[in-house]
Amino acid sequence: MPEVIFNGPVGRLEGRYHESKETNAPIAIVLHPHPRFGGTMNNKIVYNLYQAFVERNFSVLRFNFRGVGRSQGTYDNGIGELSDAASALDWLQSININAKTCWIGGYSFGAWISMQLLMRRPEIAGFISIAPPANNFDFTFLAPCPASGLIVHGSRDDTVPEADAAALAERLQAQRGIAIDYRKIPGATHFFQGKMDRVNKEVATYLDANLTDDAAA
Repeated sequence: MPEVIFNGPVGRLEGRYHESKETNAPIAIVLHPHPRFGGTMNNKIVYNLYQAFVERNFSVLRFNFRGVGRSQGTYDNGIGELSDAASALDWLQSININAKTCWIGGYSFGAWISMQLLMRRPEIAGFISIAPPANNFDFTFLAPCPASGLIVHGSRDDTVPEADAAALAERLQAQRGIAIDYRKIPGATHFFQGKMDRVNKEVATYLDANLTDDAAA
């Protein structure tokens, strides 16, 4: 899990990168929670999501948005952070030019950024969205959502009420051509204290089922 530094739109970005030993391995990037509230690439949920891709032979990158850790720049209200994510994907693709598929994952603020990048990059084939902030951020740009994915949310989330996440999932589920799997974790808060194993299980189950489907297709 070597440290990497790559160029972003306003300076260097700090990341951690795992290179798969598999030929033409799939790739994934994982995005962290809000920089203004302590979000970093070392967040436990972000790390576990990163590891889920590692365990399935992805070449995978997690990184700090601008102004976080050793990443240069300052917080830019999501606009700059989306550009950071695009640069991260560009860097990952530049060293994995024959990747068989591309996925994206994000937690909270990172889920919002990841879904915006999904709209802009047609090569992204699937997504994992954990606790998307459907109450505080606009997700109406997902019209239509271009790829299938998993949304995981806690039933006792006081930061993003579960009803808002469920409404987002329901709206996406009504769209044709994609499949949205919505998993509510009973008793879980926005931070999933004591429920991390359940989150990991839902992610693993979804990836195993859908990566197998991709291979069959």
